[in-house]
Formats: sequence, C-alpha cells, structure tokens
Amino acid sequence: MLMNAIPGSPLQSEKATSEAVQKNLEAYYGLDKPLYVQYGKYLANLLQGDMGISMKKKFQSVDKMIAQSFGPSLRLGISAIVTSVVVGCILGILAAMYHRKFIDNLAMIIAVIGLAIPSIVLAPVMQYFLATKLGWFEVAGLNGPLDYVLPTIALASGPIAFIARLLRSTMIEVLNADFIKTAKSKGLAGYVIVAKHALRNSMLPVVTYLGVLTAGIITGSVVVEKIFAIPGIGKHFVTSVIDRDYPLIMGITIFYAVILMISRFLSDIAYVLVDPRMRAGGKVGK
Repeated sequence: MLMNAIPGSPLQSEKATSEAVQKNLEAYYGLDKPLYVQYGKYLANLLQGDMGISMKKKFQSVDKMIAQSFGPSLRLGISAIVTSVVVGCILGILAAMYHRKFIDNLAMIIAVIGLAIPSIVLAPVMQYFLATKLGWFEVAGLNGPLDYVLPTIALASGPIAFIARLLRSTMIEVLNADFIKTAKSKGLAGYVIVAKHALRNSMLPVVTYLGVLTAGIITGSVVVEKIFAIPGIGKHFVTSVIDRDYPLIMGITIFYAVILMISRFLSDIAYVLVDPRMRAGGKVGK
C-alpha cells in the first residue's frame, strides 16, 4: 500500500513510450488489477517460493538477485559482528573493572566517539587517510582479507560503543552484588571472578541487543556498501526504492524480516546458554 501510494510508476522511464506499450506492460506485471488482487496473487506465488521478476532488471528473478548479493553482505556482516562483540566486550569489561579510573574514562571516550561519528563520515575519512594517502588498504571492493578492514570498522564502530556502554553499566552492578563479594572472600583471582561470574551474569542485555544488530548488519549497510562499492544487498535495497521496483522491494523486505526472526530466535537460545535459569519451566534461584 505504501509503495503504491508513492506518485509515479515503476514502468515509467526517460524514454517516451506509447500508451499501448504502457498498458501491455501493466498487464504483463499485473499492475492493471486492483491492489488487493495484486497482493493476493503475490502471496500465492510467495507460498510457492516465487518472489517475482524485477521490473527494472530484465528477466532477473528477485530470489536470484538476493542470493547473489547476500554473500558479500553476509561475509562483511559476520566480520563486523565478531569485531563488535569482541572489542565492545573488552572495552566494557575494562571500564567496569577500573571504574572511575583512567582506563574507564579512556574506554568511555572511545565509546562516545564511536557513537558520535556516523559511518557516513567515518568511512570516507578512513578511505582518504588510510587508503588514498597512506596506501595501506584498497579504496573499494572486497578482493582480499585486508579489504574487509575499513568497511568492518565503519560498520562496527557504533555497535562497539553501544555494547561497551551497555556491558559496563550492567557489570558495575553485578560486581557489587553479594555473590561477587563472597567469591572475593574465598580468595578467587580477579580474572576468574570476572570470567566465570560477573561476565556471564552481565551478558543478557548484550545478547538481547545482538538479535537486532545481527539482522541489521548481515542484511547489509546501505551507506557502507555504497561508499566502498560493495555489491551487497544494501545496494539493491536503495536502487529498488528509487526505481519503484515493487517485486524487489517486497523480496528484500521479506528477506530482512526472516533474518530478523532467525536472529531473535538464536538470541533466545543464547539466553539459555548464558543463563540456564532462563530454561522453560525453570525457576530463578534453583
């Protein structure tokens, strides 16, 4: 309904076409029928695994376009997620362990910078200095392992900052809990207390955030993929909206929704791995 509410038609082009040709194209794509009929037909085809054919890319099916572009987005997304979790957790743990000390202040300064500078600014700045000026990396493309460094940093800077701040606040609360004081009184080493007790009880908010983060990063970043000329799914998402390519817009939207549901499902499973008390039928405190 929103797509059809936008003025214009996906069949309009710069080249002038006769009214007869326009009507034939509308009949071919089913745009001459009422909106509810188009929607019903789309759902019927979708149940059979058919997402339709792109209205702008001639003779290219939507599912194949998504499959071909998902690979680069997936590889870059996994790299960014791993970087976000590892670096964010390290910063958060250090900040909590050295609360109100130099390391805490330094970690939070890094986190604030990561939140304050958007990827649309960070990416071209890194391109200019690290790729163009110093020549350490390629300006665009994903032709080798080093080519993942700059887009990964651009994608992961925000999540790193959010995870660091989230874990820091939760872990500070956990480190002041009674069971942590008991562990300290038993003479356990600091790293053992953090790794086995504090971290595990502080990870639930981070796991919650990872569900949405995973779906957003894996399905592609429009800005980062555009800046680094990565042929990912984010590129198709932008062009499909500009071109009013209805089948491609619907296909990417449904694909994103499926990835989001899978990510949330996996995050629910991760709850149990992090905290066994979350098992169905279990009671907290057992």
